[in-house]
Amino acid sequence: MTVETKKLSKEISEIFWKEGFTLATAESCTAGNVAANITAIPGSSRFYKGGIVAYANQAKQELLQVRAETLEAHGEVSEETVCEMVEGAMKAFHAEYAIATTGIAGPGGGTPDKPVGTIWVAAGSKEKVITAKLEEDNGRELNVHAATKKALYLLLELVQNCGNEE
Repeated sequence: MTVETKKLSKEISEIFWKEGFTLATAESCTAGNVAANITAIPGSSRFYKGGIVAYANQAKQELLQVRAETLEAHGEVSEETVCEMVEGAMKAFHAEYAIATTGIAGPGGGTPDKPVGTIWVAAGSKEKVITAKLEEDNGRELNVHAATKKALYLLLELVQNCGNEE
């Protein structure tokens, strides 16, 4: 956990405590790092319901209900897959919000179409899912950190804008 992710996690915690929201996570390439950052803040048990680390496609399908057709058509590192991971986490934990990550943290596993450092992150609710794609390889540890930080930012953006849209 860095100072920046700790600050983000604290802001998220304060909003979730105040509003009574619930949160779940579905992680692949970050392997629980998002959940670790969220739960490092005392009192997170008041809103954090749980998380699933789903590295294998089989786990994504069986635990998060990612459709085989989505994985076949778009691959596990795709916007479509990360959106279905968000939906699956919300359903699995009966949570109002979820964060999901999937990507190629490295050092291996990249392809010409999806090189190391290609990571999709998403934050969502039943009403809306927002996504971001990271495409920079700074080594495994920094790739995981960047994905974690971006996922926390997305969730913060989503909950801060909740009800502020026309």
